[in-house]
Amino acid sequence: MQMTYLRRYLFVLVGLFMLSSCSKFSKLQKTGTQQEKYNAALEYYKKGDYYKAGLLFEELIPLLKGGMEAELAEFYNAYCQYHQGIYSMSQYLFKKFYDTYARSEYAQEAFYMHAFSLYKDSPPAHLDQSNTMTAITALQDFINRYPDSPFEEECSKYILELRRKLELKAYEKAKLYYKISDFQYYSLKSAVIAIENFQKDFPDSGYNEELAYLKVDAQYNLAKSSLPDKQKERFSDVLKFYRAFVDKYPNSKYGRDAEKLYTESQKELERILKLEEEMQKLREQRDNAPNAPARISTSGAQPK
Repeated sequence: MQMTYLRRYLFVLVGLFMLSSCSKFSKLQKTGTQQEKYNAALEYYKKGDYYKAGLLFEELIPLLKGGMEAELAEFYNAYCQYHQGIYSMSQYLFKKFYDTYARSEYAQEAFYMHAFSLYKDSPPAHLDQSNTMTAITALQDFINRYPDSPFEEECSKYILELRRKLELKAYEKAKLYYKISDFQYYSLKSAVIAIENFQKDFPDSGYNEELAYLKVDAQYNLAKSSLPDKQKERFSDVLKFYRAFVDKYPNSKYGRDAEKLYTESQKELERILKLEEEMQKLREQRDNAPNAPARISTSGAQPK
């Protein structure tokens, strides 16, 4: 019973404190002088109350005309957004600060925080990676501008991390085309193209062994689902992809399955070549038959 009463008392006490604090802040916003607001913003910032500090800095920035106070207000306001996790805004404000105060002692840090905010705003691998590409560009720009910066090593680490995210995204995209293909022509073709793009963009990826096999498999099924006049070329590509796969991964766990596809493709090519020979013989027999209709000469002259 006593503990229950104590909890209620503490709850009321905290509520009154918060109400008083909010009332004090509202009064400051309404009647405080510019200097009082600036000093309070710095105090809120030091205490970690970035929301209230940010509100005051945003109000003050249009009123402060140059000088160190204006510079610090913009710098701290960018950090207020960063500490609240509003990275899309913090990256913008840090870049704006850098562009406005390029000679400031905080300029290098602002440019780094612009790039770092973009890094923090990079979405998970399964989502669109446009922001990730922007973050990589910003981090690389920072390294190019400040090659001797203490932040350089961190930027290089973040770039590698973001590139691995792009690698995973491209891998999942290629796998998705393969998974949803259900031996459908356009999906199989997209799978082969996506895998080839991945191999060009990430030649040293650990995913390449699996994807090299899947390219053989997708190409084999693409050839099987193609029209007859396209099958010869596409089964030939299966053999080409298989040889490239075996050359690079001679001891692959996918080797046996890939070899089956190679053997089946060889059989299909033999069948196609045999069919072509038979068709050629039939054409020759028809052309050489005694009652075969005369061919029209391409030169326009009448056949003899």
